Amino acid sequence: DGGDDRAPHHPDATQTIIDKNKERKSNMKKVYFELESLDKIHEAARYFLNAVGDANIFAIDGDMGVGKTTFIKAVCEELGVKDVITSPTFSLVNEYTDGKGEPVYHFDFYRIKKLEEVYDMGYEDYFYSGALCFIEWPELIEDVLPGDAVKVYIDEQEDGSRKIHFETAE
Repeated sequence: DGGDDRAPHHPDATQTIIDKNKERKSNMKKVYFELESLDKIHEAARYFLNAVGDANIFAIDGDMGVGKTTFIKAVCEELGVKDVITSPTFSLVNEYTDGKGEPVYHFDFYRIKKLEEVYDMGYEDYFYSGALCFIEWPELIEDVLPGDAVKVYIDEQEDGSRKIHFETAE
């Protein structure tokens, strides 16, 4: 039994699965919810933060224009970030400060051409710092993505709403 951690108004929003792809066979909880409109994005961000527990690396996947940066911005705002939150498309990483004075890193790897660029920027210093890291276009750095990164998928639905889904440890 995966417990009853369902998103409000979304029956069957949580199910327990066994993640057989990881070396350690652990119970993973698959969580998904629908974001019907942008005016609910902060509610979705709060729900996301409550659901992910102690995880700190988030690989945010979705098509161009689906709202990855917008979702990360809402999550950062819920964390108390007061900085201007924009996609670090050209700088690769932006550093923000949350409401507790802790760093939050926001990566956008869309423009990288070679993995060496990620090594050159010192990705380990960020990913293994213990700080929160939000990564856009994680598929371009799959070889260096930490194994415990929470993979978050944002999909646009036919009606324009967004489905957000991810797996997190029970």
